[in-house]
Amino acid sequence: MHRRGLLRDDVHASLRAAIVDGTLAPGERLRDAELAEWLGVSRTPIREALLRLERAGLVVTLPGRSTTVAPIDHRDLMDAQDVASSLHELAVRLAVPHLSSEELDEMRAANRDFADALDRSDADAALSADDRFHAVAVAACGNALVQELLDQVTPKLRRVERLRFSSLAGRSSVAQHDRIVALASAGDVDGAAAAARENWQTLGRMLPLEPDQH
Repeated sequence: MHRRGLLRDDVHASLRAAIVDGTLAPGERLRDAELAEWLGVSRTPIREALLRLERAGLVVTLPGRSTTVAPIDHRDLMDAQDVASSLHELAVRLAVPHLSSEELDEMRAANRDFADALDRSDADAALSADDRFHAVAVAACGNALVQELLDQVTPKLRRVERLRFSSLAGRSSVAQHDRIVALASAGDVDGAAAAARENWQTLGRMLPLEPDQH
């Protein structure tokens, strides 16, 4: 059972990564047999992973017809961004009074790695370092529901985050991270929380325009 659980999670992680990095493009049809052969697994973990990805908004299933990679939808992404920015604002607000010097140092280290990854144009490493940075406050906030809700909405933003961290626009996040840490170090709860929200709201600049805005 333990091995089966690990396999199921690995398949889900692999398919999610392939959607985020564009290996599986928006609109691409996903066939169980082809995915199973590609990953070297049976169809069962593939079907389970696709169900999880559907709940996360990354795939679209038409019963009895087809399963495809979800398009990058402007309204859906705006909704996800609003929820994610509010949750990170709450996490920082709850965490700041309790952050230790070690946790603040971890945020600084993660931001240095983030800046280095951007300099190397390594979007995957930038995503990983960005996750580490924000994870400190999420873990320290003491509210498990914050992490649970972020797990639901963050996958929808991954493709746009990767696009952001592949461009010059992503470099503004380094200074924004520095500001969050500086305000948190000074014990400025309201300022740090507002800076965290602003950091996530800037992701909207990378969202695709709605049809009538082209």
